[in-house]
Amino acid sequence: MPAYDRALATRIAQAHGLPEMVAALLVSRGVGFDGVEGFLAPNIKSHFPDPLKLTSMREAATAVAAAIMGGEKIGILADFDVDGATSTGILTRFLRAVGQTDVPLYIPDRLSEGYGPNNKAFQTLKDAGCSWVLVADSGTTAFSQLQYATDIALKTVVIDHHEAEAQLPAATYVVNPKRRDDTSGYTMLAACGMSFLFSVAVNTALRVAGFYNNGRAEPDLRQWLDLVALGTICDMVPMVGPNRLLVRAGFAKMAARANAGIDALLKVGKITEVPDPDHAGFVLGPRINAGSRVHQSDLGARLLSTDDPEEAMRLAWLLDDCNIKRRAMQKEMVSHAAARVKAYGYDADPVILLDDPEWHPGLVGLCAGDLKERFGKPACVVGYATAEDGTLEGRGSGRSVAGINIAESFIAARAAGILVKGGGHAMAGGFTVLPDRIKDLREFLKNHIGAQAMQLPPSPETGVDAVMSVRSLTVEMAKLVNGAVAPYGAGHPEPSFILTDVLVQNADIVGGNHVRVTLRDRDGGPTVKAVAFRAAEGELGQYLLKNARDAAMPLHLLGHVHLNVWQGRESAEFHISDGFVGYV
Repeated sequence: MPAYDRALATRIAQAHGLPEMVAALLVSRGVGFDGVEGFLAPNIKSHFPDPLKLTSMREAATAVAAAIMGGEKIGILADFDVDGATSTGILTRFLRAVGQTDVPLYIPDRLSEGYGPNNKAFQTLKDAGCSWVLVADSGTTAFSQLQYATDIALKTVVIDHHEAEAQLPAATYVVNPKRRDDTSGYTMLAACGMSFLFSVAVNTALRVAGFYNNGRAEPDLRQWLDLVALGTICDMVPMVGPNRLLVRAGFAKMAARANAGIDALLKVGKITEVPDPDHAGFVLGPRINAGSRVHQSDLGARLLSTDDPEEAMRLAWLLDDCNIKRRAMQKEMVSHAAARVKAYGYDADPVILLDDPEWHPGLVGLCAGDLKERFGKPACVVGYATAEDGTLEGRGSGRSVAGINIAESFIAARAAGILVKGGGHAMAGGFTVLPDRIKDLREFLKNHIGAQAMQLPPSPETGVDAVMSVRSLTVEMAKLVNGAVAPYGAGHPEPSFILTDVLVQNADIVGGNHVRVTLRDRDGGPTVKAVAFRAAEGELGQYLLKNARDAAMPLHLLGHVHLNVWQGRESAEFHISDGFVGYV
């Protein structure tokens, strides 16, 4: 269990009427006495982040507001992932709401153009009549491309959250909390959160300039918080600070299913209940991403920008079909990649780097993520595609582990002349590499990431947040853990608990491969339902089944607390991830 201030936890528990265990959880995660209300119940009025704290935000918002009032055409150039698609949806809807009837959009093709802005994108938007381009979820390291935009007289605003260098690109404005001169503290925001704050700032500038004085209706920007929540969850940014407010407020909006695109995806995914972060991460996100992986990069952005229910359903079914194709291709690619890691001994390196001309460039990120999970270390995977000049180039993606900033490694490799492009954020990034530099890149990353790993503190012995009995696993506690203390993510992971000295009273297999059990404290008292998912054929599942049959000694079970709602009845439930015999 992590160390915490027990006296402070007791004060918080008494002042806020919380179970001592929940108060201890908050204290161990850095929540002070004065921060409890803002953590458990953040609200728009009191806790919304101030957009103008961001460096260059005031100047960018004022200039874009003047462009809107002057009737200038503003285009959007955004990334092809969920964060980029939700950013597009927010910015497009805002611009339409303030009178921009035609909002040109350019989403680079993942396979033929790769990540980030390119000259063709800027020229296309220029030819469409744009004088301004909002570059969302990319652009911070696009030096030559933004210089080209400047050369063709395009004014640009980069709205990004990826790692920045000391030098910034030649954009008109760069709004990024990771600028080295930014002191806002909003580094946890995803691009969709940044796009929302930018819209808020421009709206304020329009109001101050009298844009709404002639009877024009001012848009209620809160209606687009569902897009912010979706992009924030899917981009896996830290679930701390403003992100907690944006996600909670966003899912409250999502429950109304007012966004035609989100509603269509929920219908295609057969989600009838109130959507939650799991639905965003496992149902909505993969489908939005799927289009870009099979040569249709703009489908997600178009889906989240449309108000036409019929068009939304057509796009949602198309994305669902793309996702089915993606799953089959990914399974084969991951199997091949994992076998090569073992065969070549790459699992002994501080970072895994694999490339193959047969691998689909649109799936390299997913494959890297799978390898990272399997081998517990940063992983990079490279596929190949034809560049604009007809030459072959590697399109790579990397996924990292806590404490290793993979984007810093990619930026350093680009500065060393090994990569053509490279960037991202701490846990994920992308790069372009020429085929003859793969060997150099592997050695560079082994040294750079290996040096980062040497600086990491020793890992804690366990990720357990608290030890408790079945008696303490009440509906009230489950509601707090799954409600006020949530949402969870990087920087605020779902808490793990040990149920200690419990008896398995009965156990059976449900859903083909899940083990469901009933638990009770050794000295009696109430029971609780628990489940070990996909465990029936494994050691844990077999042990639970045998323990129930043989009335064996009490167990300690590691897992997570959940709230189960069935036909209007609420009950606490425990999701088992491990079990052992002995003393805690």
